[in-house]
Amino acid sequence: MPHTILVVDDEPDLELLITQRFRKEIREKALRFVFASNGAEALVKLGSNGETDVVLTDINMPVMDGLTLLTNINQTYPLLRSVIVSAYGDMTNIRTALNRGAFDFITKPIDFQDLAITLDKSLREVKARKEADADRERLLAIRKELDVARRIQESIVPRRFPAFPGRSDFALHASMRPARAIGGDFYDYFLVDEHHLAFTVGDVTGKGVPAALFMAVSRTLLRATGTRGVTPDECLRFVNEVLCAEAVPGMFVTCFYGVLDTRTGVVEFSNGGHNPPCILRRTGEVETTPLVGGFFLGAFEGAAYERTTLQLGAGDTLVVFTDGISEAANLAGDQFGEERLAEVLTPLGGFTAREVLEQVAAVVDRFAESAPQADDMTLLALTWAP
Repeated sequence: MPHTILVVDDEPDLELLITQRFRKEIREKALRFVFASNGAEALVKLGSNGETDVVLTDINMPVMDGLTLLTNINQTYPLLRSVIVSAYGDMTNIRTALNRGAFDFITKPIDFQDLAITLDKSLREVKARKEADADRERLLAIRKELDVARRIQESIVPRRFPAFPGRSDFALHASMRPARAIGGDFYDYFLVDEHHLAFTVGDVTGKGVPAALFMAVSRTLLRATGTRGVTPDECLRFVNEVLCAEAVPGMFVTCFYGVLDTRTGVVEFSNGGHNPPCILRRTGEVETTPLVGGFFLGAFEGAAYERTTLQLGAGDTLVVFTDGISEAANLAGDQFGEERLAEVLTPLGGFTAREVLEQVAAVVDRFAESAPQADDMTLLALTWAP
């Protein structure tokens, strides 16, 4: 498709001179010239002749001069490049034209070799600007899609707190903050029956869209399996087999899955390669949950998972987190660490689940200072309150 150049000048001989000088380019359809005798006519042709790349315009013309035309072009056609034609030595008008957005200028009498070079330079600039504009449009489209994906992801994990307003025998609060627009962490909770609360926290390898898709699949499988009332180890084993059957190279998920007996405070749980959660006793002591065997999910077909139990006392809180918390780094490169997490939790004995979560998140943020968040951060706090 030829580049279109609009020539605006009230001298009738200029059209013949230009079409003769660029006859080869016109014949080969590299260039297409459109002519107007003043600025007003030029604006009409800009609106009716499709996409114009360059406007070559004189300054002094009847009806609408070239400087007024430049102002209109910059307001309506920001990607178009303008080249001003002025008398030799007319620096006042040339400077005014450049200030109004002209890309370049040539002087009269026109040197057609110079004109050819100037048009070529202008067309290359137009191409670069159009490519940059197209890139911006694509980026905006991607951002819109990511925003939709973020809202979908937020709708996947439960956001209603208090989690179960009608229950006073336990309290649960959770938060998830992706490192990017969308992430690979997740949490979930649901009642298996009247006396058993299932809860889980997971961390998918990587970040961004692939991790978010794998996160959605993993969370859905865990909930669908857990609601059947199977034991935590059987739940992880089944989900692992399904994920392995649909294996995605390099994608897997670490996962802690537990079930609280709301009558006794006993938590039965299994761990698929996830950080061991912390037990914050009401009195302020902090313990690490017992270690149980189990690989991350989606990596090894036939993997077995162990299960064990822990006992929560009245007012004790179980704090489950992803490594975005423990590995949060400050500007010096120091990591927050699990020891520092335990120190933060110690004075929070007896606090509500929400208060514990908010205090931990605030301390992590202060520790990281202004360092960019490198990984998704997820926290879940569960308090037994019989």
